[in-house]
Amino acid sequence: MATLSVAAILAENARRRPGRTALVEGELRLTFAEVWRRALARAGALAGLGVRPGDRVALMAPNTAEFPVAYYAVAAAGGVVVPVHLLLSAGEVEHVLRDSGATLLLVHPAQAETGRAAAAAATGVRVITLGGEFERLAADAVPLTSYVTRAADDPAVVFYTSGTTGVPKGAVLSHFNLVMNATVNAFDANDIRADDIALGALPLFHAFGQTVSLNSTWRAGATLVLLPRFDAARAIELMVKEGVNTFHGVPTMFVALAAAAADAPALPELRVCVSGGASLPVAVLERFEAAFGARVYEGYGLSETSPTATVNQPAFGTRAGTIGHPLWGIDVEIARAEVEDRVELLPAGELGEVVIRGHNVFSGYLGRPEATAEAVVDGWFRTGDLGTKDADGFLRIVDRKKDVIIRGGYNVYPREVEEVLMRHPGIAQVAVIGLPDELHGEEVCAVVVPAPGTAPDAAAITEWSKEHLGRHKYPRRVEITDAMPLGPSMKVLKRELRTQYADRS
Repeated sequence: MATLSVAAILAENARRRPGRTALVEGELRLTFAEVWRRALARAGALAGLGVRPGDRVALMAPNTAEFPVAYYAVAAAGGVVVPVHLLLSAGEVEHVLRDSGATLLLVHPAQAETGRAAAAAATGVRVITLGGEFERLAADAVPLTSYVTRAADDPAVVFYTSGTTGVPKGAVLSHFNLVMNATVNAFDANDIRADDIALGALPLFHAFGQTVSLNSTWRAGATLVLLPRFDAARAIELMVKEGVNTFHGVPTMFVALAAAAADAPALPELRVCVSGGASLPVAVLERFEAAFGARVYEGYGLSETSPTATVNQPAFGTRAGTIGHPLWGIDVEIARAEVEDRVELLPAGELGEVVIRGHNVFSGYLGRPEATAEAVVDGWFRTGDLGTKDADGFLRIVDRKKDVIIRGGYNVYPREVEEVLMRHPGIAQVAVIGLPDELHGEEVCAVVVPAPGTAPDAAAITEWSKEHLGRHKYPRRVEITDAMPLGPSMKVLKRELRTQYADRS
């Protein structure tokens, strides 16, 4: 039987490149050998605490050195990592602990209060604080000599999906899923080199940050520079100081960096920039590329797909506004969205639901066979996203199936309206939602964050959009706000906007 462990990503670097800098956080610099030594000592402590292969261990920490060390320690001990989003309330963390069956919570001191409250409510969950307490346990334990081997299909990580449809579900990813995704991201999608230096600004508790920033960077033997709290000016300063040439981010980060570039005394020389997590408006991509002189490779994926499914890749050329081509060994197609019980693939150019199959598709939702059967049909994972695939194989996401606005019988895709509005000089950020309307069923509403130094007028934005959008598409309602509600993975929470503005209708 084939065996495999995510822990091999770190272990192999300790063997092949022991003296290379693996991790930088503030003044702390650790080589691969040092990170692996720390992980093995903590894996010994976990074994001493009774963690056995297959046991689930929750991990709640920001982007500090403790996160990767604890993550690889759990993997080395044969445990299953359950990353916890840092923006969750104690009640939401309790759900994750209960639902996952975690017996242990490793928590950073900054999150200790929330973590302890959640663990007490979940009952039977032991809490260990990262830093002092975990370090002392590791110092007293017998370190493991190597990692515990696991079957390739054994669970490695359980990601709790943001729960856009109610209660968050645990997506179970295997060692095979994660090692393959890190490998094809590093060596096939984009040319990641051992002498690269990447900025780890995406939360490591999220699939994108964990696979692309942490695991793919280390799979290539490159250095990861951690930024515990994202701030655009600070990120630019840190990238310049550390010689960072690789940046992974979500659209909100690219917006902030493009704006901060004008006031920065120096800019980093970026070679690889990857965007994911949500659709990147073309106007933002153009602004960022102009400011930094670097190309952005936009990609797409979900927690259930490890996460990367597609990305713009040098091998196929890049096309702004698309999510590129599928990764090596992965099929991404467009299926008839309204047919739910089977997958009917559509020809090039037709709009339908994005479906995925390959080595990146998860094992299923933890303890939810019905939800798994709904999501994986005929061997394809149904994403719930609507998109198209052109004759050259470039994929494009049009919108979430659930976000489509039906106004007077016509389908309006918020993403398309957002792309147009992002070109308005007074708009820094926009989210387009559908609100209940007696006459048309739904009305198009644009929630706008003004560009710095501007004070756009709602009626004027509506008039401007009339000239650039079809009659059924332009927003009749424009709401001005100073900030968008963001989820733990920096995505705009449209359901919150819908609730907030529907009440004012």
